[in-house]
Amino acid sequence: MKVTATREEILGPVQNVIGVVERRQTMPVLSNVLLSARNNRLSVTGTDLEVELVSAVTITVSAPGELTVPGRKLLDILRSLPEGVSVTLTSEADRVVVRAGRSRFTLSTLPAAEFPVIDEINPQQVLKLPQAAFRRLIDKTHFSMAQQDVRYYLNGMLLESEGGKLRAVATDGHRLALCETTLTERVTGKQQVILPRKGVLELQRMLGEEGEVEFSIGTNHVRCQIGDIRFTSKLIDGRFPEYGRVIPSNANRVIDADRGILRQSLQRTAILSNEKYRGIRLNIKPNLLTLQAHNPEQEEAEDQLEVGYSGEEIEIGFNVTYLLEALSAIDTEHVNFALTDANSSCLITASEADGAKYVVMPMRL
Repeated sequence: MKVTATREEILGPVQNVIGVVERRQTMPVLSNVLLSARNNRLSVTGTDLEVELVSAVTITVSAPGELTVPGRKLLDILRSLPEGVSVTLTSEADRVVVRAGRSRFTLSTLPAAEFPVIDEINPQQVLKLPQAAFRRLIDKTHFSMAQQDVRYYLNGMLLESEGGKLRAVATDGHRLALCETTLTERVTGKQQVILPRKGVLELQRMLGEEGEVEFSIGTNHVRCQIGDIRFTSKLIDGRFPEYGRVIPSNANRVIDADRGILRQSLQRTAILSNEKYRGIRLNIKPNLLTLQAHNPEQEEAEDQLEVGYSGEEIEIGFNVTYLLEALSAIDTEHVNFALTDANSSCLITASEADGAKYVVMPMRL
C-alpha cells in the first residue's frame, strides 16, 4: 500500500474514528485503525466491537492495499506535523513508514484480516431526517440514561419510529426524558431499538447542524451515514420499559416558573444539600415556591421565588440534580411543573410545546 495526501486530509478521518479506539484492549488489533486504500480513496475504520466508525477521503493511491496501524500513535504523529505538509504512507513487510518533509516514522502493523468489520446490516427500515433534529433528540434526553445498571436495557436510549415521528426515550429508573421530532417521510408500523450508551454519545459528538442523516435499522445493528462518516452500532437486546405508563396523565396541579430564576434558586439551595443523596424539599403554595435543603452537618439552606400556582399547598422532595438537568435541556423562558400529589412523579415541560417531556420520581426526605 502506498498513499500520498496532505496532513489535514489524513488527519481528518483518523480524528473522526479515534473516539471508539481504546488504548488498552484485550484484542491488540482493536487498538489499531484499519487503513484501506483503493480507487483513489482512503477509508479509516475504528471499532470497539460495539461501535464502528468509518471515515473516507479522496487522495492519491499509488498502490492499493489494506493494513492496520496503532490509532493513537498515528494520530499523535499527524498532529505533530506542520500544517499543509505532504504525507506519504508506505507499507514495507510488517511495518508502515510515514514520511513528511524530513520526518520519518516507522509503525508496526497487524494484518487487516484480523480486524473485525461489520458487514451489511440488511436494514428493515431507513429513516431520513435533518442532522440538527437528530442531534436535538439526543441532547434533550441522553443525560437520563443509566450507567452500568444491572438492567442492561437502561444503559442506552430507546429510539422509536411510528407514523411521521421519531422518538427518543432514556430512563435510569428514577427519572425519564422523552423527546420527539417529525420525520421527512412517514413510516409504516412501529419500530423500537435500544442504542447503547457509547453509541449515543458518539452520535452526539458527530452530528452537526447542517445536512441530512440517513438512519438504517437492521436486526442487530443500526447504521448512520453522516457526510463522509459511516457510524454502525450494535443494539441492546432487551425489552425497554413501557415508558407511557410512567408519564403522569392526570397531573392537574401545575406550577409555572421562570426557568432561569428557578434554576439559579435550585443551584443555590443545592450547595447545602446532602452530597450523596442530593435531596431538596419543595414547599408549594399559591404563587410561592420555597426550596429547602439540609445536610448531616446540620447546615440548612432556604430560598423563595414567585411562581404561577393557584392550587392547594404541597410539600415534596426531589433529587436536585435531576431537576437541574431537566431544566438545562429546556430552552424556553418558562417551564411547567405538573404534580398529582406529594407522592407522585413530577412532569416537567417547556411552557411552549417543544416535543420534550421530563419525569422525575419524588424522594422521601
